[in-house]
Formats: sequence, C-alpha cells, structure tokens
Amino acid sequence: MPLVYQELHRLAQAYLNREHPGHTLQPTALIHEAYIRLIDQGQPDWNSRSHFFRFSAHLMRQVLVDHARAARSAKRGGDQYKLSLDQVNLASPEQDIDLLALDEALNRLAAFDERRARVLELRFFGGMTEEEAGEAIGISVATVRRELRLAEAWLYRELARPADRS
Repeated sequence: MPLVYQELHRLAQAYLNREHPGHTLQPTALIHEAYIRLIDQGQPDWNSRSHFFRFSAHLMRQVLVDHARAARSAKRGGDQYKLSLDQVNLASPEQDIDLLALDEALNRLAAFDERRARVLELRFFGGMTEEEAGEAIGISVATVRRELRLAEAWLYRELARPADRS
C-alpha cells in the first residue's frame, strides 16, 4: 500500500477537485474509505498495476456516489437535476457536477457498452490520461479517443433528457 499511496492520493484529489467547494470528504478520507472497500473484497488477483488503479478508481467512484446520495437524502427537497455535457468538461476539474446523474448515466451506458463506460470512468473519475486509460484497459490511444467521443456524445444525449423521459 505505501508504494501506491501517493498515486491514490493524486486520484482522490482529482476527484475532489471536481466537487463543489466545501465538500466534506478530504482526499485521505476518500482513500481510506476506498481501501476499506478494497479489503472487503478479500484477496483479489491483480493482473497489473493498471488493473489495481482501474479497480481503485471504480471504488472511489462508488464512495463519492454513496456520499452524494447520503448528502442528497439528508437535504430538504433533494430533487436531482440533470446536467448537460457542456457542464461536464472532462478536462476541467473546476466543475460542480451532479455525481448521481452522472453515475446513473454511466451505469446505463455500461449495461450495453462496458468498454466505453470504463474509458469514461477512468478519464473522469480516475483522472487518467488517454494513454493511462488505454493501458489500463488494453486498447490503443486512438481507440480510447474514439470511445471517449462516442461515450461523451451518448452521455450528452442522456443528461440532456428531461427527468421524466428517462
């Protein structure tokens, strides 16, 4: 764990930079919560370092989504709002996004196109470069770029839908 802690901290910081200012989770708390979930998995057989980070990015996503769900349920009138892809600029960590809407859309995408959902998850939630995402999944950078374009277009359409149309 000490060998990968700095990289995990970088990933956690990248996640939290995308959150609204004053978010109650800190990078260390996010890493620790993800680590608890990781050890609950037993002794996974990591194929590579990138496999470990891909799984860690997924766990951090789950922690953030669970945290957002808890915060939303605690608020009065916690209605979800839809977010356009214009607001979700993957290259810009300053955006205040609706993680629940994004998570639901990513889950719908994964139901019929797992690879595109993984590429989007690694880039957005994992903070990985196109090269790192390609290595983690085992595809070329050109394929990562293609998958990102298609996934972003699909995500834009999904998030632009009125909430009652799902």
